[in-house]
Amino acid sequence: MIEQDVIVNTKYGRQPAFAACPDAPGQFPAIILYMDAPGFREELRIMGKRIAKHGYFCLVPDLYYRLGTLRFDVPRRNDAMSVVIRGAMKSLSNATVAEDTAGMIAFLDGQDKVKPGSLGCVGHCMSGPFALTAAARFPRMQAAAALYGVDMVTEQPDSPHRALDRIKGELYIGFAEIDPAVPANVFPDLENALKAAGTKHRMETFKGVHHGFCFSGRPDYDPIAAEESWARIFNLWDRNLK
Repeated sequence: MIEQDVIVNTKYGRQPAFAACPDAPGQFPAIILYMDAPGFREELRIMGKRIAKHGYFCLVPDLYYRLGTLRFDVPRRNDAMSVVIRGAMKSLSNATVAEDTAGMIAFLDGQDKVKPGSLGCVGHCMSGPFALTAAARFPRMQAAAALYGVDMVTEQPDSPHRALDRIKGELYIGFAEIDPAVPANVFPDLENALKAAGTKHRMETFKGVHHGFCFSGRPDYDPIAAEESWARIFNLWDRNLK
């Protein structure tokens, strides 16, 4: 395994990131792992390495770089920390992350170990809409996944569900059955929008699990549902990128 801390040059500055890929001959399809609200941390590096071991070049960018260096001690999260995390989360938008993604793609295109052409991505929580926005903004993003994404259907002009007709690739979208951050209307509204746009997709709800079920460091971690979602995501990427 090749692992390194890297810098991505974006429109707004220098974005720290983590990159990993197999230590083997050849080139590998690129995957962007967008972080969830608790931010850049070791747990995301581990997920990035898991993606790399499956035969991909994975980039894990620090989306909060405009705010300086933010590192949250998530296992000790309390109300005060949650206030700061929410503030950091609100500093981002679909537009700013899409602009950053242009820099990420340029970085990936400059890597000898990255296979040219189609790309993939995945976002959890706050980054669910970022993954869909990237798929709509960049035609090369042929396989995008979102897990328990928030703000997937909103009244805002940049709501992801309004841009589905621009997506050329395939989507996988998974939700948690117990998730106060995702209103009840989101699943049916998003499903109707996907069908109206003709977007190739699979969308499902994991029964009996809570928001955050994919992360082993969180109390709501559900290993069965998490592994099922990984299987869906790798199947999506393997079919579209390899």
